[in-house]
Amino acid sequence: MKLLPTAKFLKITLFCTAAVSTSIVVPSTLSLMPGLNVAIAHAEQKTKRVPALREKVYSQLARAQKLADEGDVKGGLEALDSIQERASSMNSYEIAMMHNFYGFIYYNENDLPKAIASFEKVVAEEAIPESLRLSTTFSLAQLAMANGEYKKVIAFLDKWDEINTKPITEGYYLLRAQTYYQLKEYSKGLEYINQVIALSDSEGKTPKENWLVLQRAMYYSLNQTDKVVAVLERMVKLYNKPEYWVQLAGMYGETGKEKEQLAVIEAAYQQGFLKTKSDLRQLSQTYLYNGLAYKAAKTMSDAIEKGLVEKSAKNYAFIAEAMIQAKEDEKSISYFAKAADLSEHGKYDQRLAEVYVNTEQYEEAADAARKALDKGGLDFESNAYVALGMAQYNMQNFDASILAFEQAEKHKKSQRLAQQWIKYVKREKVHAETLKTALL
Repeated sequence: MKLLPTAKFLKITLFCTAAVSTSIVVPSTLSLMPGLNVAIAHAEQKTKRVPALREKVYSQLARAQKLADEGDVKGGLEALDSIQERASSMNSYEIAMMHNFYGFIYYNENDLPKAIASFEKVVAEEAIPESLRLSTTFSLAQLAMANGEYKKVIAFLDKWDEINTKPITEGYYLLRAQTYYQLKEYSKGLEYINQVIALSDSEGKTPKENWLVLQRAMYYSLNQTDKVVAVLERMVKLYNKPEYWVQLAGMYGETGKEKEQLAVIEAAYQQGFLKTKSDLRQLSQTYLYNGLAYKAAKTMSDAIEKGLVEKSAKNYAFIAEAMIQAKEDEKSISYFAKAADLSEHGKYDQRLAEVYVNTEQYEEAADAARKALDKGGLDFESNAYVALGMAQYNMQNFDASILAFEQAEKHKKSQRLAQQWIKYVKREKVHAETLKTALL
C-alpha cells in the first residue's frame, strides 16, 4: 500500500450512472483514497510555522504506517491508541497527524462515519500546515458525499471556500453540482455544472460524458425540456450511444417535434441501436403517430418473429389496429384472433367481429360477437350487439338481428343507432316475406 504526500491526501472521483423509468441518470459517488507518507510529512513540516513533529512521535507513526502497509489493521489501530494515550504530551501538529492516520485506516475499513470524525479532529487543530487544513477540509466534503450526508458536504465546502486562495478546480464545481442535485436544489446545481462545461468549451475540450449526464438530469428535473433536448443532441454527436438516440427521440416526441422524433428513432433503428422491447415499441408507435401505419405493424410483427418482443395480446392487437389504419383489414384478422386467444376478456373478439362485418364475413362476425359477449369485460358491450345484429341481418336472420339490436338499444351510447337499425330490419323482414309470398 503506497502512501502519498499530505497535499494529495484524498482524491475522490465523481461520476453519474444511468437511470430507467424516466430515461434520465441519478448521480452516485465512488472514492479512491490515497494516504499519507509520514516521512514526507516530517520533511514538509520543517518548512512550515507549525510545532515540530518530534522524532519519537514520528517513529511511532511510522510504525503504525508499517503495520497498515502490511495489512495489520488491528495492529495499526493499537499502535495509534498507544500514541493517543500520551496525547497530553503531544503538540497540535502531532495530534493532527495521529488523527490523520486514524481517518486513513477507518476509511480503508469502509467506516466512513469514523473516518469523517477523525478528519474533523485534524482540522480542529490550530497549528497545522494550511495545505493540510485545505486538503483535509475538501476531503471531508468528499467523504460526506460518499456517506450521503449532503448538507454536511455543503458545510465543508463553505469552510473550504473561507480558507482557499488557489484557483478553483473542476472537482470543486462537480462536487457542488452533484450535492445540490442530491438535495433537489437543481437550479443551484446547474450553476456549477454549467461552469465546468463552459470552462471545458472555452478551452476547446470535449466535456466529459458524466458532466452532460448530470446537466441533462437537472434540466429534466426542472422540466426545461428544450434544454434537455439540446444536451441530448450534443450527447448523440459526441458519444453516439444507443440510449442517447432513444432518449432524444423520446424528448422530441415530448416537445411536439414528431418529425424530428421519427428521423432520429429511424436512424437509430438503421444503426442497429434499437434492441429492447421498449425501444421497438417506441419506434412502432412513432411510425403509427406519423401516419406510417403499415411500417408500424411490420416493425412490431418482425420484432415478435425475432423474439425481441413478447407474443402478447397487447402487441398483437397493436399490429391489428395498425393494419386497420393502413386499410389492410384482411391482414388485421389473424392478429386480432391471436390477441383474442390470449385474452380472458372479449374486447379483441369484439374488434374481430367488427372487422369480419367490414370484410363481409358474416358467419365469422356473428361467432366472434357471441364469443365477445360470453367472455365479457367489454368497455362497450353495445358494440358487440351492433356487430351481431349487422351480421345476422346480412345472413337474412331478421329476428335474430332485431333481438341483437334490441339489446344494443338498452345502452345509451348506441340507442339511436339501434333504433334506426330495428326499423330498417323490420321493413326488410316485411319486404322479404312479401316477396317470398309473391313468389309462391
